[in-house]
Amino acid sequence: MILSHKFSFRHSCPDSPLYGLPGKPDGETLVSTNGVFELGFFNLNNSTNRYVGIWYSQISVPTYVWVANRESPLTDRSGVLTVTTPGVLAILNRTNGTVWSSAFFTTPAPNPIARLLDSGNLIVKDADDDGFTWQSFDYTCDTLLSGIRLGWNYITGVETYSSSWKSDDDPAKGEYSSIVEF
Repeated sequence: MILSHKFSFRHSCPDSPLYGLPGKPDGETLVSTNGVFELGFFNLNNSTNRYVGIWYSQISVPTYVWVANRESPLTDRSGVLTVTTPGVLAILNRTNGTVWSSAFFTTPAPNPIARLLDSGNLIVKDADDDGFTWQSFDYTCDTLLSGIRLGWNYITGVETYSSSWKSDDDPAKGEYSSIVEF
């Protein structure tokens, strides 16, 4: 058991990939093999809004490096993070409605899993393939980790840029962005 920054116990296991349904409910986390990064649900300060994100797991002050649903928080602890066939990473609410997903940005994977790498990059991949079909590094927030490449990716058609949070209590896109133009 790991004691999280909000003083609640979380069940986690290093390098356990996330397979399909039922997924990881709020309160369970994925930890990178090196133990540096952790993925799970969190809230900010006294807010009841819940987000799925990646943070440094060994730092006492919460330091979030990526937030999936930064524009669409859950309002309670009913959320589940899952990866579905054909390889869509999704956050579901209590009625199994999709709050956020990678659906528009995913290449199909017949046997999909999600894995949190030692770099802090969350990837979705086919369990039988070495490549990945989606990665969080293409959808950065306000933190640039080693391995993130800003700019236009001509292979995926994705423009990667960083953007500030709206406020300390709201990870939605803020007023400032860092964009690479050629």
